[in-house]
Amino acid sequence: MAKKTKATSAEEKLRALYDLQLIDSRIDRLRVVRGELPLEVEDLEDELAGLSSRLDRLNEESDSIKQKIHERKESIIDSGAMIKRFEEQQNSVRNNREFESLNKEIEYQSLEIQLSEKRIREAEAQLEQKGEILAEVKAKHDNRAEDLKAKQSELDEIIAETRAEEEILSNMSGKMSAKIDDRLLQAYLRIRGGAKNGMAVVPIEREASAGSYIKIPPQRILDVGARKRIIVDEHSGRILVDQELAMEEQEKVQKIVAKELKAATKA
Repeated sequence: MAKKTKATSAEEKLRALYDLQLIDSRIDRLRVVRGELPLEVEDLEDELAGLSSRLDRLNEESDSIKQKIHERKESIIDSGAMIKRFEEQQNSVRNNREFESLNKEIEYQSLEIQLSEKRIREAEAQLEQKGEILAEVKAKHDNRAEDLKAKQSELDEIIAETRAEEEILSNMSGKMSAKIDDRLLQAYLRIRGGAKNGMAVVPIEREASAGSYIKIPPQRILDVGARKRIIVDEHSGRILVDQELAMEEQEKVQKIVAKELKAATKA
């Protein structure tokens, strides 16, 4: 494979930087089309995960309450059986002391039955309350699941429409990056990362850097137009190119992108 040639002269470097900016800006615009959808999808996924965990906890708590009700009902059956046995034993006691002892056991088991019945009523009230909460959380979960499905479908549709173009532009961005000196590329990426609109290289428009209203000194404008060195705007911190170079590169990059897209469409 032939080694990629780096831009050497200041003008070549400026053209390569601005070409890269044009491609990266076009990628940015494609991603803007998605708007807040990726974040909305992520938020809905997080909310659904939280609701699913809450549903699991509520179901576990409901199962635990049901188990306690079952245990209390079993206890009532056991106490009832014991009362019956004690009553039968009372029929064959030999003295009042044995009779009273059995009577106390019967009273104790009766109290146990009353306590179990009370605990069952309390547990059933808790279970009903859990059921209402569970129904509310389930309804909210289902609604959010529908919202996520719609948002994800919308996002997938947008991504599908722009995927081919974004892949082509990303490949072009990589190829253009390879033409730029590493230190200069890092400077470009640093400036781009710090700019709200991702603009690191801009043309001079109306005697100011594009997007700015602060005038650039005439001599600095001449220096930019001479293309002898890389010049950074002292106010915006962005790399400057002259309007003529910008227009030439815009037309060139537009043709290259159109050609690549047409080739991809045929393929």
